[in-house]
Amino acid sequence: MFDCDGTLIDSQETILHGLGVGFAAVGLPAPERAVALSIVGLSLEVAFAQLTAPEHRHMVPAMADAYREAKVARRLAGLDHDPLYPGALAALDALSARPDVLLGVATGKAMRGVRHMQEAHGLEGRFVTIQTADKAPSKPHPGMILQAMEETGAEAARTVMIGDTGFDMEMARAAGVAGIGVTWGYHPRERLAQAEPARIIDGFDMLLPALGETLGWQDVVAGREAV
Repeated sequence: MFDCDGTLIDSQETILHGLGVGFAAVGLPAPERAVALSIVGLSLEVAFAQLTAPEHRHMVPAMADAYREAKVARRLAGLDHDPLYPGALAALDALSARPDVLLGVATGKAMRGVRHMQEAHGLEGRFVTIQTADKAPSKPHPGMILQAMEETGAEAARTVMIGDTGFDMEMARAAGVAGIGVTWGYHPRERLAQAEPARIIDGFDMLLPALGETLGWQDVVAGREAV
């Protein structure tokens, strides 16, 4: 299971733009960059609620609506392009080629955001299960992973959540599956470590070996081809 924002794609600029639109829509100043990025991965309303003072929480629905409207408008205008992180496509190719692997997504994005990512990067058909904020509670609730396992028939012992935030790792732990934290996203290594993932990696070139060690893939652990 892959997270999207901060794990597969670098979407920080488009997320920050949307958050800025949301705060401006209700006449509030946007939070500082580091604070804003700390909530990436949460469902939109939950994220705005965490960034907003208690006396302004009633404005969260309007902020979220403004964010969504801005996102849709920018995508239609061809202005939003969130690049894949270096090595992401090669890792997905290698994993897709394995007969013992099913790929999935668990993200705070809405489904239309995932579809946009797939279309932008030619990833249609890669993921057999896509879990989004539209149909599951926000991370770190384990619902997305539990639903994915139910859809695919996967066992917890053979399921791994790969993500860049403590929310991803906490979700994995709550679902009883292994978590692999990645350091190229929006939470620092220290925050990932607090959630006790099975492993933390610093680049996509480290992903297959980490999965091999976690899942007992002898071909990868022995250094042979992973496809």
